[in-house]
Amino acid sequence: MKHLDVPVLVLGFNRPDQVRQLIERLRTVKPERIFFAVDGPRTSVEADRVLVAETQSLADEFNWGCEVSTHFQEDNLGCAEGVTAGINWFFTQVSEGIILEDDVIPSESFFQYSSELLDKFRFDQRVWCISGSNRFPSRKLSTEFSYRFSAIPQVWGWATWRDRWDSYSLDIQRWRSKGLSNRQLFKAVGYSPAAFLYWSANFELMTKMAVDTWDIQLVNAAMRNKALAVIPNVNLVENIGWGAEATHTREVPRSIQPIEMMRFPLKHPMIEVDAKADRYLNRSVYQATTLGLVQQFLRYWKKK
Repeated sequence: MKHLDVPVLVLGFNRPDQVRQLIERLRTVKPERIFFAVDGPRTSVEADRVLVAETQSLADEFNWGCEVSTHFQEDNLGCAEGVTAGINWFFTQVSEGIILEDDVIPSESFFQYSSELLDKFRFDQRVWCISGSNRFPSRKLSTEFSYRFSAIPQVWGWATWRDRWDSYSLDIQRWRSKGLSNRQLFKAVGYSPAAFLYWSANFELMTKMAVDTWDIQLVNAAMRNKALAVIPNVNLVENIGWGAEATHTREVPRSIQPIEMMRFPLKHPMIEVDAKADRYLNRSVYQATTLGLVQQFLRYWKKK
């Protein structure tokens, strides 16, 4: 793609080196419209003031003749509120687009894949978002199709539409009475008791904001709307945010797949959940098993 005509939101904070890598990847497809949102520095971390200012200054590096809009927070909102505020701002300007956090480096084919599917499913409310991350071993997937559908959105490089994002809320208190019944959740997780308990527990934790995150609420919104996420059958993104300074991604999980290129033209499947892949995702990625639930409880109890 010589010039990407889909708007792109870049979400940053205090990691200018990672933002530079992302900018260089964006330079290969030259998006015509860039939206750059940066959270403010934490008052308790002296280094943030310099690092956040350096990150903000990288707005000048989007210099391939594109239109650049910026949204810089003066105070630190944190992961959950900061990302949510950035995406809310983005969708006051555009009706659809690609969303990239600063630790996500997509392959070049991710952009064409996202662009084509944003267009294909624009008016199909069954489809809630387009993800670039695949955590299922590609050797176990059918090569008949380019992607599949999941009940669980993945947000390491993704795209969506304003009308879908409008259904999202960071506050999911009383989530059962707001549209996601136990029966509906049980169906969304493939009738797995362990996965049902896992997601119920996570949604309950997020009613108390026990973890500073926003993506569990995204899963809640998708399930509440009986919506599906497009998941590529090859992994199209690399996460470079692992390490001690990461907010959540401290250790590289075994489920990470090597980055690959999507083949075109895309081969389209029927719009229905790939139950086999979702079972793997719940069991092996989220540890939504009896043992995994015990381990999750012990981690939470220890933290408290």
